[in-house]
Amino acid sequence: MKVRDVLHTKGHQVHAVSPNASIQDVVHALMAHRIGALLVIDEDGITRGIVTERDVLRECAGVADRLHRVPVRSAMTADLVVGLLDDDIDEAMGTMTRHRIRHLPVMDGGRVAGLVSIGDLVKACLDEAASENGFLREYIHGR
Repeated sequence: MKVRDVLHTKGHQVHAVSPNASIQDVVHALMAHRIGALLVIDEDGITRGIVTERDVLRECAGVADRLHRVPVRSAMTADLVVGLLDDDIDEAMGTMTRHRIRHLPVMDGGRVAGLVSIGDLVKACLDEAASENGFLREYIHGR
């Protein structure tokens, strides 16, 4: 199974924020969309980084009373680790484990094709195993 298959099921919608938005804006967007990460995309459409729940918490440790003034660019992870549409799920999970990340932007050439979480990949693995299990049971019982 490929990452593209996960995105086909999950969808390609990616929520994003400007590097100039505030961390408070990030908190509102994360809560509104019930997600754990936003890509940081500038006004030219260039992906500049990712800001996650963990980044927000790190900022809260020092400036919780001033989150409305902290720009995303100061909290985001600029050195993006990305996956590709044709990566195997196991490869994507390995990348996420090695880099200790829970959200992986998926690229298609130079554009963002989607964003998968470790939970999305685990769910896809479980769904695939359940499907294979069902086929094997039918085969064994001669159906």
